[in-house]
Amino acid sequence: MPELTCTVDSPQDIALAAQQLRTMSFEEPIAPRTVLDVFEKWSDALNANELREIPGLTFMRLWLRRNTLEPLLVRELGKEFLDGGWYEHGQAKLRPFPVGLVGHWPAGNIEILPVLSLTCALLGGNSSIVRVPITSEEVVRQIMEKLEEADRDNFLTRRIRLTFFDHESTGMQEAMARAVDGGMIWGGAEAVTSVRQLPFPPCARLAVFGPRLSVAAMDGSAWSDHQQRSTWCRRLARDVWQFDQQACSSPQALFLERRTGYSPAGFVADLKKAFEEENRAHPRRRIHPALTSTICLARASWLLKDYAHQAWFSESPDWTILLGDGVDVPRPTQGRTLSVLLVDDLLEVIARFDGTVQTLGLAMTDTRREQTLAEAAGFHGVDRVVKLGQMHTFSSPWDGADLVRPMVRLVRHLPSLSGDRL
Repeated sequence: MPELTCTVDSPQDIALAAQQLRTMSFEEPIAPRTVLDVFEKWSDALNANELREIPGLTFMRLWLRRNTLEPLLVRELGKEFLDGGWYEHGQAKLRPFPVGLVGHWPAGNIEILPVLSLTCALLGGNSSIVRVPITSEEVVRQIMEKLEEADRDNFLTRRIRLTFFDHESTGMQEAMARAVDGGMIWGGAEAVTSVRQLPFPPCARLAVFGPRLSVAAMDGSAWSDHQQRSTWCRRLARDVWQFDQQACSSPQALFLERRTGYSPAGFVADLKKAFEEENRAHPRRRIHPALTSTICLARASWLLKDYAHQAWFSESPDWTILLGDGVDVPRPTQGRTLSVLLVDDLLEVIARFDGTVQTLGLAMTDTRREQTLAEAAGFHGVDRVVKLGQMHTFSSPWDGADLVRPMVRLVRHLPSLSGDRL
């Protein structure tokens, strides 16, 4: 069985591994249905007791399912892609081909991201070389061991190399960039800028998923309906808990549209109950000391502002609800800290979005109003508008872009005997 981990002591090691992977992409093509078959077995293998506490693993398993990926591939590349071969497009024929070797630079805040990223390249028939952040190393090894179990014929494992080297190792970073035909880059502003400055080949394709944040919003009728709001609160709590609020799709704030004659007290009580239930079901495994300090400071700063600012939180830094008002998106605290802000009009909030908001989670009772909000959000840079409880559902497009298509070349062939006379 091929070794998934690539031991690299020098830039030359990376160059050698990359050349082997590139050759495989072009000389040993793999059918899309074969990839889907292995992914389905991989998903089953991930249903293991020892892995269930990994943040985001449930979504990883759902992502690998055929019923998730087949519609995605059909939308991005056409239904003919699943069977391979050329398909008619007027007098010409079209066929997707892999770009070759795709390098992956995932962010370190989401442990499953290195795996999620490489699956996008594999779906396009590419090979992958991944720089795994040290914060994700243990989880990635566990997940990839399950791929080795599922991929008995090595269809995919021989197309993947995981590398572990410090992000400040300039020589390694540059060698990896020079060797690839495409790159998938994830992370904050500093990390993305640093990777984009690497010496990629002039024709290398880059898919960049940079720093974003997300918020939720509810209209007055949704949050004031005591029969429905407990359900909305449970859905919102699940969105907050997934990835410990570190994902770009994590809600950092909830905007509540005021409703005359209704106090938010009942809603906050239901939200507090939902947070407590979610915390019992999914207790925090660990917390960085710096995050503990940030959460405590956020609580204190909020309560010191004025009497209208209220807060509810656990004795430990497990979760925090900050209640106030305002139309601006607050600076994220993360660590399961949700700012709940009362506003007069949700459209006023959306009008202030500046392109940094990735996902808007909604709970609305008026379909026409929701459509108005969705259109306004689209014009103000939001890429995903979903209902609460589905803010982390990983699907294409993501950040307003396809996930598989960027690492695929769509080749056009106009046959020499296409009917035109000489």
